[in-house]
Amino acid sequence: MEIDAMASADNQSLPTAFAPAERATDQELAQDRSYFEQFYALSDVMAGVPDVFVVLNRQRQIVFANRAMLQVFGVESGSQVYGLRPGEAVDCVHASEEAGGCGTTEFCRECGAAKAILTSLSGRESVQECRIVRRNGDALDLRATATPITLDGQQFSLFSLADISHEKRRRVLERLFFHDVLNTAGGMLGIAELLNDSSPDELEELKEIVLDLSKRLVDEIKAQQTLSAAENGELAISPQPCAALELLHNTVEVYEHHEVAHNRTLRIDPAAEQITFVNDCNLARRVVGNMVKNALEASAPGETVTLSAARVGDEVWLSVHNPRPMPRSVQLQIFQRSFSTKGTGRGLGTYSIKLFTERFMHGRVWFDSTPESGTTFTAAYPITWPLAR
Repeated sequence: MEIDAMASADNQSLPTAFAPAERATDQELAQDRSYFEQFYALSDVMAGVPDVFVVLNRQRQIVFANRAMLQVFGVESGSQVYGLRPGEAVDCVHASEEAGGCGTTEFCRECGAAKAILTSLSGRESVQECRIVRRNGDALDLRATATPITLDGQQFSLFSLADISHEKRRRVLERLFFHDVLNTAGGMLGIAELLNDSSPDELEELKEIVLDLSKRLVDEIKAQQTLSAAENGELAISPQPCAALELLHNTVEVYEHHEVAHNRTLRIDPAAEQITFVNDCNLARRVVGNMVKNALEASAPGETVTLSAARVGDEVWLSVHNPRPMPRSVQLQIFQRSFSTKGTGRGLGTYSIKLFTERFMHGRVWFDSTPESGTTFTAAYPITWPLAR
């Protein structure tokens, strides 16, 4: 991504939703870079740091980059990243949304990297976790560390990024196997203990419960397998005709007795259309199931979650609505890996919806959320399967 270092006078007036948009002039940028070209020993030490490591000037532009930075992002020399801001260098999806670039969008308000950099430029060290989605679809879980330094009265930030995706994955697996799976297995054990002392009539009812719990246990494990395959680019897609209305009914049957549906109502919009579209039906069910589960968790007791299907042009739109609006801070992070309003290491539902839909199913996903109308998530898929990607 190439962004010219614009003169301060030309960009002071650029709008920003968070950090200042101003950039150094070419002359100022060259002067900032010269500080680090003069200190050969310091450059050698920083060049050997294994994590991505850069020095930022007061306008948050890169004036030094170590070898790891160049290798990770596939550039041959520092000149290719000098003058860029970190989000522009890593190709963050939001970095080009505003004329001011990285740090100036509404999304940047929730970015741990942007917060750490601004804190360091005010004179205090900061360590923050951040989630960045690149324009190629890669999702990065990073730990951003920014440390202030002053050279000849000039303020700089030593900024490093460490990949913590494996740590995040471990937390997710712990949550999956030590929370969801253990809870389901514990329920099965409790029912099994009742079998010895149950009457024939009670046995029939308990058999249904055991079957339901067993299916849920297998589904929870398969969900993680599917997500792992998708992230590794190994997910096999099997396009076939899918009946939208049948898909919605199946999802309601799965979740109406789920614990997240307690004291909540699931319904299918009477206006939902019976549409047949070609896609991976199992993956489509998983996407809609995740939308339903998230909607139920966001709803209050007594509220209703509504599923719908409609044909819009050459697409089928599968939607799930709940009456609660999302806070703006949640909206800005909702599709990021590991972000969740339910606690650390639980943010895979909406992330997987977007990952499956946009990377493998030729579709797109979005949401609308207002205090007046509540929240609606929609996944749109082509009616016919594209012949070529």
